[in-house]
Formats: sequence, structure tokens, C-alpha cells
Amino acid sequence: MKQSLIYGLLLSVLMVTAPHADHLPLWVSALSVTLLVWRGYLAYGGHPLPKRALLTTITLASLAGIIIEFHTLFGREVGVTLLMLLATLKLMELKAARDAMALIYLSCFIIITNFFYSQSLITGLYMIATLFVITASWVHLNAQGCAFKPRIRIASVLLLQAIPLTAILFVLFPRVQGPLWGLPQDAFNSSGLDDKMSPGSMGRLALSDEVAFRVTYHASPPRRDQMYWRGPVLSDFDGTTWTRGRSGRSIAPEFSDTAQPVEYTVTLEPHNKNWLFALEMPENFSIPARLTHDFQVLSMTPVSARISYEARSKLLFHANINESPTQLGRALQLPVALNPLTLKLAADWREHHDDAGVVRSALNYFHEQDFHYTLEPAPLTGQNSIDDFLFTTRQGFCEHYASAFVYLMRAAGIPARVVTGYQGGEFNKDSNYYIVRQSDAHAWAEVWLKDRGWIRTDPTASIAPARVERNLSAALPDNSSLPFIARTEWLRELRLNWDAISYQWNRWVIGYNNERQLAFLSRLGLDAGNWRQTAIYMVSTLALVTGLFALFMLRHLLTRETDKTQASWLKLCRKLAKAGLPRAPHEGPLDYSMRVKAARPDLACAMEDLTERYLGLRYGSITDERAQREFIQRAAAFKA
Repeated sequence: MKQSLIYGLLLSVLMVTAPHADHLPLWVSALSVTLLVWRGYLAYGGHPLPKRALLTTITLASLAGIIIEFHTLFGREVGVTLLMLLATLKLMELKAARDAMALIYLSCFIIITNFFYSQSLITGLYMIATLFVITASWVHLNAQGCAFKPRIRIASVLLLQAIPLTAILFVLFPRVQGPLWGLPQDAFNSSGLDDKMSPGSMGRLALSDEVAFRVTYHASPPRRDQMYWRGPVLSDFDGTTWTRGRSGRSIAPEFSDTAQPVEYTVTLEPHNKNWLFALEMPENFSIPARLTHDFQVLSMTPVSARISYEARSKLLFHANINESPTQLGRALQLPVALNPLTLKLAADWREHHDDAGVVRSALNYFHEQDFHYTLEPAPLTGQNSIDDFLFTTRQGFCEHYASAFVYLMRAAGIPARVVTGYQGGEFNKDSNYYIVRQSDAHAWAEVWLKDRGWIRTDPTASIAPARVERNLSAALPDNSSLPFIARTEWLRELRLNWDAISYQWNRWVIGYNNERQLAFLSRLGLDAGNWRQTAIYMVSTLALVTGLFALFMLRHLLTRETDKTQASWLKLCRKLAKAGLPRAPHEGPLDYSMRVKAARPDLACAMEDLTERYLGLRYGSITDERAQREFIQRAAAFKA
């Protein structure tokens, strides 16, 4: 087997397996690289392949390593690991053409596994490049004498021809609900907000540049200080951590005096939780979801794949004015015998002010005292963490201020709770949408006032108003702790341009789900629920496109005029047919000439000369017009 073909197969296997190095055990990647380098060394030096006993030992050892690592032979990671090792081990016994063909098929299959982990545009482009290398190796295998440039051209043409067929299958083939690779043994990774909050939890998210969701407003967007994307609501506090806890009997929320509606579309990235995000307060949703008593929107199933939904919210509202005593009592609970200084401060405010006055006193306290908004606050390690924060460190991120504020309100007898979610977003002017990242994660408070219901109160705005009005980077006095890309303007612009392209990819390719397919088929006039009709339409379209390709590729057989050389040869054949020596349809010039010479020795010299001239002109490198004229003259003078 030629070295160039072996190198092409090595490159193919390397390209399909390299992306898996990020999420598979280190020893698997190390073993794969070792086998690839070893096979390249053997091919370069012309050394013999290793003995079967050695390969069997490596295979069994790899299998044992997989069992020890994963404790099973089933599941996504195990399957991908087995495929990687099979491909690299197959290279070590690469001898015949059938081995190369098996390796090419295996490489094509491993391409699919890369989409188990990422369906981004970059992954798609990389896999197209990988498929091109595999196709070029396949062409090399089946056309050993073909030069390098023709192989590249043939591979390019084959991939280009596949685009229309792929597009037809993509549009018409029935979409499968949910991720195709969701095996029962596989657990989806969780990301983003959690259903609990402790000091430092929001700060860790602020360092993440990962996209949480994207938003397109149907009309003018609201002000930035109105962009509060409500997520988990936390009501239980143990002295350190806020949790959702049990909400008890579910009662439908009540809204009154609503105004200032806004409609928008959210494209939510998977986070494997049930909550969805909406502007306060949500009113309508385009997908199945329920609105809890504390105004949190929950999906019926965990969000394990990217989804898109339309929503409508009212930015002005009164919420649950007639709140149940159970919920109000829950929003007043505090741990026993903790934070005495905070309790005393709240009692002083309570003595001189009504509920609204206590809220103002707390906000003024944060604004007037020497508090600092920072991603790197002093650690709070004692039991009286709220006291330590309010009277000692006075350094914190949004979770510190929301937690302390709610504690103060409850200590003063005002029902309050922590709300987590996202605030703001980054506007992408290229495609007119907002990007909400994990770094936009935010925590604020909600207090209940008589005759007014639940009211959003954000203590962070009292310390760092730029956080709400602009962004996180503008609010931090020293933003060196933020990712470099978030602090560099030209990188931010480059990132926004790329995100606009990725957004369209996610929207039109990854987001082409069952609902969108049914809507598209309906616009084409097809019965969206009649998959038999759709299948007939798909097969017919594929047959039509394939037929057009075939006609285009064979057009030279249908349209090419017979040249003078071939015309003279055909006349010669007709003369011999009249003499009782017809040429069979399958018979080539050499075979026909040999049969004529055997049957008519008197014609042997002339027939051999004419056949040699014809082959040189027709299939060889002779292009001389003089040689063509001589052949035509001799063929015309030939007598059978």
C-alpha cells in the first residue's frame, strides 16, 4: 500500500479523533496519539507491522482500561472511546484495500460522534474539512494512478454534488424530538444558575463568557434597567446558603394594574434545569410551561437542548397583593440566634419607619456607607456572616447585597426573598438582538408591601448603579478579574460579529426542529401530519436531483459529435462487417484487430497499422493533425 494513502488515512483518523481529547480520559488520547505516531513511523521507514499477538494484547488492555474507567461498556463516552481505539488500532493492521475501506467507513461514522458534544458552526466547518480529507483518501484508494491535484478536484466535486441531496434530506427527513444521542446512562451537564445561592456563587458565574440565552425584541427594547430576567426564587436561609425549599400548596399568581407590554423571542441554551427566563412579569408563553406562585416560569421537562420560545411580559404590575399568610410567613423566617448586630439595626429602623421607610433606610445605608462592589470580596467564614459583611468587610458582589438586604427586611418584619436570574445583556447591532451571558447573572431582592404586593428592589443599584444601567465591567472599579475578551473593545466587536453568524446557524440549522419542519411543510402545501406523502415527496425530489446530476455528468455521451478519427474507424469496421467480420458491441480495437488478423491473414499488416494509429490518436498522446490525415487516408483506402 502506497505511503501517500497511509498518510491520508492517518490524517483522517487524527482529524476525527482530535476533538474528543477535550472530554475523554487522558490515557485514551495518549494511547491514540502513540498508535498514530507509531504507524506513521512504520510507514515512513518501511518497517513491518507489529505482530497480531501484540495488537491483541493492546486491545485487551484498552478494553480493561475502559471497564476500569467507566465501569460499563455502554453509554456515550464508552462508545466514543471504543470507536477511537478501534480506528487507531485498525491502522496498525492496515495491509489490504479492504482494511483501508473499513477505516474510511469508520472515520465517517466517528464524524457523527463529534456532534454529540457540540453542534456549533465551528464544529460543523471542521467536520466538513475532515470529510474532505476522508473523501480524498477514498479517491486515492480507488484511483491509485491518479495524481494529487486530480484527487483533490474529484473529492471537491463529490462533496459539492452532495450538498443539494443533503439539503433535501435536512429539510424533508422527519425530525426526531429531543437529542438523538440521549442514552439513559448519559447525564446532561448542568450550567448556569443553580437553585441555591451562597457567597461567591454569582461571582464565579461572572467570570464565565458562556452564552445563557439570546433575545430578539419584536418592537423597541425596554430600558436596560428594566431587563430583569427572572430565574429561581430563593426563600429559605440557613445562615450561609439561600435555597428554594418547599413552596407548599401551589396557588396561581395574581397580577393587577399591568401596563407597558413587551414581546420578545428567547433562544435558550441547554442548562438541564426546568426553569425558563422571562422579563418580569411574564404573561404568555409559546411553549408548554407553568408560572409558579412566586412568578417563576418552569418548563415541563429539563432544558437539555437549545430551545426557542416567544413570550410576552408586562413591565409595570402589581403582583399578589392578596398574598397568602403561608407565603408571607415563609418570607419572614430567619435562623435562630444569628447576626445580632443586623437584628438590632433592623429593629432601630422598624422603630422609626413604616415598611416603605425601612426599605428606603436599607437602600440609603448601602449607598451612604463605605460599601464596595467587587468580584474578590473578603471571605465570610463565621456563623454571623451577615454581621461580618454589613459591619466589617463591606465588600461583596450582588449575592452579598441581596442576601443582606433580605435578611434586614425579614428582621424588620417585612416579607422578603431573594430572586436570581440575569440582568441586562449585550446588544449585537449586526443582527439586532441581545446576548445574555453567564457573566450577566444577578441576584436581587423582592419585598412585599401592603396594597402594593411584591416589589423588586435591587440593593446592588444603590452601590454600583452602573451594573444595572450599563454592564458589569463598567461597575467594577478594577475589572482586571474579568476575562480578557470582556475588557478589550476590539475583541468584543470581533466576538459580536462571530456570535451573529453563530446565532443564524443556531436559529436556522440547529433550531430546525419538529415544529419548524411542520410549519415549513405546511407552507409548501404538504399535509404536515402525513409523513407518507412527505416521504414520497422527498424520494421524488432526490430522484429528480440525482437524475439531473446523471444527465449533467453523461452529457458528453449525449451531445458530443463523433470526431473524424472515430468516424474513419467506424467506416473501417463497416467495411469489415460487409466482408463477414462484424465487430461485437463489447469488442475493443485490440481484440477486434486480433480476431480480424486471425481470420484474414492477408489483412494482418494493414489492420495492425490502422489499429495502432487509431489507438494513438484516440487514446494516446498523438495530437498531430498530419497523423490524423494519414490515418483517415489509409482507412479510406483499406479494402476488405
